[in-house]
Amino acid sequence: MAVFGVFGLNTENVASSTYYGLYALQHRGQASSGIVVNDDGVFHSYKDSGIVNEVFTPRILESLGLGQMALGNVRYGTSATKDRINAEPMLVNHIKGRLAISHDGGLVNYAQLRKELELEGAIFHTANEVEVIAYMITKARLSAPSTETAISKAMEKLKGGYSLLVMSPQKLIAVRDENGLHPLCYGIRGDGEYVVASETCALNTVGATFVREIDPGEIVVFSKDGVTCMREHCDKKPERLCVFEYLYTARPDSVINGCSVHLARKRAGAFLAKAHPVDADVVIGAPDSGIDAAIGYAEESGIPYGLGLIKNKYIGRTFIDPGQNVREDKVKIKLNPVAETVRGKRVILVDDSIVRGTTCVRVVKLLRDAGATEIHIRSSAPAFLNPCYYGTDIGSKDELIACKYTPDEMAKLFGADSVGFLPLEDVTKLGESGTCKGYCKACFDGVYPTDLPKDTGESKYDYKISENKN
Repeated sequence: MAVFGVFGLNTENVASSTYYGLYALQHRGQASSGIVVNDDGVFHSYKDSGIVNEVFTPRILESLGLGQMALGNVRYGTSATKDRINAEPMLVNHIKGRLAISHDGGLVNYAQLRKELELEGAIFHTANEVEVIAYMITKARLSAPSTETAISKAMEKLKGGYSLLVMSPQKLIAVRDENGLHPLCYGIRGDGEYVVASETCALNTVGATFVREIDPGEIVVFSKDGVTCMREHCDKKPERLCVFEYLYTARPDSVINGCSVHLARKRAGAFLAKAHPVDADVVIGAPDSGIDAAIGYAEESGIPYGLGLIKNKYIGRTFIDPGQNVREDKVKIKLNPVAETVRGKRVILVDDSIVRGTTCVRVVKLLRDAGATEIHIRSSAPAFLNPCYYGTDIGSKDELIACKYTPDEMAKLFGADSVGFLPLEDVTKLGESGTCKGYCKACFDGVYPTDLPKDTGESKYDYKISENKN
């Protein structure tokens, strides 16, 4: 998931800027897209299932009109939440005014908060966590003097990882959870127009100059009075940026906490080469996220890098597709081998991660059929052993292949000659040139920065309404 927002004092085509910003963040989610434009307090919105350029035709963009502010979102969803009704941003009308809310992340106490709100009479229309967040903010706003104060009050009860953008008629407000699990930054362009985004690549796309990261726990308010910051939630908890941002989620040209994602992935490949060396003729990367690590592996090992797999550019990320059958179908048409690179060669295939193992069997067969004599799979992430509750689509240990098989057993299952994972002790070194003080790597080591959901028997996305027993 990703958020993007624009704040300015002049009336401009902010819908177009938001469109291009979301386009740059498309890799973070392909289930739905949405934009809300604020024109002097009047909100115009459109959202639907699908990727950005499918949802926003020229006619739809034109219908959003001009404005001073805009808010956008792209998200991925499970089979339970991929419908249009769960698309963001969410519009809220309440007694103190109107809001638009967009989020990236996951709440560990979503089901608990939702149940509490329903017992108070709240009626929900979606299976999206942002609706709970909206309720918590608007409930706090009844007694709070401002929207940002209400957000601060709501944060006391929101547990988990989240980056938020909240737009009122007069303000754009950016929020990051107290652990800083998901990235959020802002920049400036032109005559005092501010741009907020999940990644710096989106700032670059719309011509904004990076200013800084929003700190964990910080609330940043953009208004006609300039930029103001609320820091009462800062430094309450240790910083724990999701390390999977460096390994997979973020785009290679983004910079997170002062560290280039591309450089971090090259480091992962170099560490991998030291930990799992093998005699081979060529190193190839699984497009797209494995390419940077493959280059790093090749440079460290001295084995030439080659273009071994071509990705169909019209297929999205299969890791975040809802449902195993969908992922398997897309893998079939996603990748094709470059036979000249692998024929008669001992091949090292570097992938960004091995989560479910969906892709590996198919890719190994493709490379074997193309003439590879040996195939050694290397994962630039450690083995996934635990579910994630903060927004990454890893809901259960049942989905994780490393919970069922050893690396040697995986190699046999995939038809490969060997399988190797990045050592856990190396994963926190990937962003060592940056400013991050600590990382969440719970999906690898089981050490979570927050309390876990009390009811882990249900999907973290699905809320099941209890039957009336009366």
